[in-house]
Amino acid sequence: MPRAELYLASFPFGDAPGMKLRPVLLLTEPVGLIPEVVAAYISSVIPTEPLPSDLLLDPATPDFPSTNLKTPSVMRLHKLATIHTRGVVRYAFCPLILGLAALGYS
Repeated sequence: MPRAELYLASFPFGDAPGMKLRPVLLLTEPVGLIPEVVAAYISSVIPTEPLPSDLLLDPATPDFPSTNLKTPSVMRLHKLATIHTRGVVRYAFCPLILGLAALGYS
C-alpha cells in the first residue's frame, strides 16, 4: 500500500459511531507493529465555502481522469484518520497526481 494513492477504505464518522466505505488518499504507508495508515477523506459533497485545507478535485483538470472519481470531489485534509489496513478494502484508483508535490508527495 504505497502512500499518495487512492483506495476505498472504511472511514470513521467524525460525529457519530460507525464507518463508511469511501475513497481516501493514503498519506503514509503502513506504520508500526499494528499495520495502520493515515488517510485523508474524499467527498463528492463540495462545501459552498471551502476551507484552506480543502483540495478540489476538478474534472476540468488534465489529471482528474487518473483518479477514476465519477464526480467533482474534495479532499478534506483536515479530516484525517488512522485506519488499520484491514479497513482498506481495495485499491481504487491510479496514483493521484493532482498537485501533491506541493505536499511533499511525488
